[in-house]
Amino acid sequence: MAVEVTETAAEEVRRIISDGKHDPDTMLRLGISGGGCSGFSYSITLSQDFDEEKDSKYEFHGLPVVVDKKSLLYLDGTTVDFYKGLDRHGFTFNNPNAVKTCGCGSSFQA
Repeated sequence: MAVEVTETAAEEVRRIISDGKHDPDTMLRLGISGGGCSGFSYSITLSQDFDEEKDSKYEFHGLPVVVDKKSLLYLDGTTVDFYKGLDRHGFTFNNPNAVKTCGCGSSFQA
């Protein structure tokens, strides 16, 4: 099942890459790290690094996406979207593996 990036999120990342004049080979890197108020924090960065042994690579709506295989255990089935509203805007993670999340949605427990 892996991960999924919505068209809206892919468009936002491509805009960030273009506006920031990043290398055209830049990929979206998704991951997790220990910490946050619920145990794990989501990580979303731009990267040009890819290791076939340690990473899985996908493409969504023309955007290359890389997830390290350890993080994929916790992110399997997760959908990354971009929300833009009057109250807030930013990337969101809909993670079916999360049994508990913090109020801001940036960390979770699995």
